[in-house]
Formats: sequence, structure tokens, C-alpha cells
Amino acid sequence: MDSVTERAQVREQRTETPPPGLGGRLLRVVRGPRAVARWAVASLVVNIVIVVTGALVRLTSSGLGCPTWPRCTTDSYTTHPALGLHGAIEFGNRLLTFVLVIVALLTWVAALLHRDERRPERGGRRRDLRWIAAGLAFGIPAQAVIGGISVLTQLNPFVVGLHLLVSMVLIALSVWLVRRTRGLEPVPVGRGASLAVRATFVAMLVAVWLGTIVTGSGPHAGDENAARTGFDGSFVTHLHAAAVYVVVATTLVAVWLLRSRAALLVLGVVVAQAVIGIVQYELGVPVVLVMLHLLGASLATAASANLFLSVRRSSPTPSRLGTSPAR
Repeated sequence: MDSVTERAQVREQRTETPPPGLGGRLLRVVRGPRAVARWAVASLVVNIVIVVTGALVRLTSSGLGCPTWPRCTTDSYTTHPALGLHGAIEFGNRLLTFVLVIVALLTWVAALLHRDERRPERGGRRRDLRWIAAGLAFGIPAQAVIGGISVLTQLNPFVVGLHLLVSMVLIALSVWLVRRTRGLEPVPVGRGASLAVRATFVAMLVAVWLGTIVTGSGPHAGDENAARTGFDGSFVTHLHAAAVYVVVATTLVAVWLLRSRAALLVLGVVVAQAVIGIVQYELGVPVVLVMLHLLGASLATAASANLFLSVRRSSPTPSRLGTSPAR
């Protein structure tokens, strides 16, 4: 029995000790007890950054800076001086997609190599981490294709809106992965708190979706000749604002029932986001505030996903209907 144990320890040491050279350095990046947790955070950050840089493309009217896809022009994959600043901005955003792909792939590899000592079953392998990381790895190329379709359709506002919504899905997946890698399990809560949390998450999804409709009906189309939705801008803006007010209301209920950091985080982000939205509307949607508003939408999505994942429905007993230490 001792010899078997010794052989197992030797195999484990060989597995944990990366070989020398470039391959060894790469393994050190994706292997280790905290590697997948670090890459999960990196995935969350880069998926938020791409939303902000995408906003920069649209707000500088650079959406067709590269007039075709997957090439930048009909005869080149890269921009050239004739396309000017718009071409450079659009091409730079396309290059950032490769950064997202690399981060997603490394996150997936880190999830494949991860071994959780707290879960000895299946040798400590975490199928949940692998599946979430795989979703990110496949979602980003799909997102790039949707971005390409938006260029090929001359920035159709509904395709552009879908492009943003997919980014929000990837942000929510990244939050899920961050929570899983850090061992943040959902806590049981009563029916009222559970309904408040789910209502907050659904209302947030509706508010973000309506935000894309507002964007598609407003002045910042991404190009001077891009089509608009045709909806009345003032009407859809007020509809979007109403959805945000619903988010604030449901979040207040969640804060009252849970008294958790996750609920307070959503409340703080949404209130700040609402203030920015009101100010940008009153000032005629200046570029800087629109960018801040899109950053706020990303942070609000992340915060609401974190709240949604922080709780689970408990058995309906009176002792479990009170507050909860959800994080």
C-alpha cells in the first residue's frame, strides 16, 4: 500500500511540476490552485472592456471604418491610411477581439487543468468550471460573427443591439465563473427574497434590452448613413426609464429582505446608472456620458447576475424567511 501511495505522489509531483521552456512557462500561467480564479476575473474584465471600446467605435462614427468583414477592406485584413482615424478605431476594436479569444482559451485550459482538493470525487475535476469556461470560449467567436454581420448589414440597429446583448450574456457567464472559482455558493432564502432577486434580474434584462432600442433610435448610430429603428426616441427612452425604476424598486425590496452586500451593490450601481442616464438625456446625450452609461450597463449586468447567483430558494419554513448573508 505504501508503494502505491508513493507512486501516486510521484505522479502528482510530475503533473504539478511544469517542464522547462516556453511550454513550462505557459503551464505555470494556467495551472495552480488559483489560476482559474485569476483567469475568471480576467474574462470578466476584458468582456466589460470590449463593451466600452465598442461604444467608442459607435460614438466616434467609426462603425464602418472597416467597410467589410472579415477583411477590413476588400483586399486587406488590416486598415490603411486612406481609411483615416475611423478605420484605425474600428480595426483596433477588432484586434481586441483576439485578446478576448486568448483570455477565453486560457481560462478554459485553466479550468481543464484545475483540481479542487475540496472535491476528491472525479480526481477533483470541476465539470461546472469547464462548461462555463467553454461557454465563454465559444461565445466570443460567436460575438465576433455578430459584429461582422452588423458591418455587412450597414449597422442595422437590431443587429448592433444583439451584439451588445451577447456581450452582456458573456459578462453574466464571467460573473458565474468568478463565483464558482471562489467557492461562493448560493445561500437559501425565503420565497419573498427569492422572488425579489429574480424580479430584479429579469427587470435588469428588460432594461438593458430597451436600452439597445433607445440606442438604435438615437443620434449615435456608428455611421452618418446608418439606419435607425424608426421608433419614437422620446417614447422608447421613457419606456427604458420605467424599466430602470422597476429595477430600483425590486432591488430595494431585495435589500430590505436580504440585507446583503450583493443586493446593496446592485442598488448602488443602478442608482448611479439612473443618474447618468437622466443627465445624459437632459444634456443631449454627450459622448462621454454615453460611454459612462454603457460602462454602467455592464457593471449593472454583472452586479445583478451576482445577486441572482447568490441565493437559492429554500424550503418554505418560517425560520428561513428572514434575512440572509448572501454575498
